[in-house]
Amino acid sequence: MPAALPARLAAVTRAGLPDWASPFLAPAGEEFFASRLWFDLLVGHSLPSASEPILALCGPEQTALLPLRRDHGRLSALTTPYSLAWRPLFAPGAGPDTQAQAGRSLAAALRLSPPVQLDLLDPAAPGLAAFRDGLARGRIHSSAYDHVGNWHESLPAGTGWDAYLAARPPALRSTISRKLARARRDMRFELLAAPGAGLEQAIAAYEAVRAASWKPDEPFPAFDAALLRAGAAAGVLHLGVLRQATDSQPVAAQYWILDRGGARATVLKLAHKEAAKAASPGTVLTALMVRHLLEEGVRELDFGRGDDDYKRLWVGTRRQRIGLILADPLHPLGLLALARQAAGQLRRRVRGAA
Repeated sequence: MPAALPARLAAVTRAGLPDWASPFLAPAGEEFFASRLWFDLLVGHSLPSASEPILALCGPEQTALLPLRRDHGRLSALTTPYSLAWRPLFAPGAGPDTQAQAGRSLAAALRLSPPVQLDLLDPAAPGLAAFRDGLARGRIHSSAYDHVGNWHESLPAGTGWDAYLAARPPALRSTISRKLARARRDMRFELLAAPGAGLEQAIAAYEAVRAASWKPDEPFPAFDAALLRAGAAAGVLHLGVLRQATDSQPVAAQYWILDRGGARATVLKLAHKEAAKAASPGTVLTALMVRHLLEEGVRELDFGRGDDDYKRLWVGTRRQRIGLILADPLHPLGLLALARQAAGQLRRRVRGAA
């Protein structure tokens, strides 16, 4: 088998991904976290100044694109604390053979280099198994580890609010019933999806709620507003705000992104004011948002990364996102990374058997 051509690594400016990357990118309304809109937001608004965005173009026929970042000389997936998913981006029509060739191409570029960390991968993502096989053929090990959980639920066609609510845990149903009754008297619900003055007011409301919530300071304070404006312009945003009826002060806010042709809704951020928590404004707003999304025809609800206890009340399925350590054992740091991975797996097996 002929030697693979090494992947080409190209630097990206903070202005966004170059035009030549377009064939690999999905429309925002089809796969938001593989879209130009998403990666442009990441490189423009959520990377440290010392971090360099990189694109790895793999394969002799340019069969895959990997959005990466370089920090202190080390490569990793182009993800940030705001990311919910990441994957290699294959050219349209790429089959297992070309996906494996892309893996061999990346392996050729990584030989005798420090290890690379990829995270937020779906282990069942199309093409990933073939890509890893190509890496192995190129003598680069891809050692997997559990990264984060992702709570979601796919709903049967025609599922309405009543059927959805009936399937929730009794404690949540009771809370929603009581708190919604009070909210109808005391609160006002707003839903914003389009650019304009109303959206700008809702962004200000979201930021006010976020500042008065229990959450720590944002690492990149401008990211949310940039995403909300870009998402509205692309037609994929639903931003909900719950206000007090008496003075219009916001007490809860959250935003969702719709993709897969409007069939999937993913909540990216949600917050409520600590001072108003007795009224459960976060629960009320989530219920109002979910009801509206179901009325719009959404058939999958996704609560993003992490295993927060509240998520399993709203959705009933957990999937594991994994990470990969791509390492060349002929490089000292690669050998060390593989040894650490093996030791960690051994410790987990011992604990599991105890």
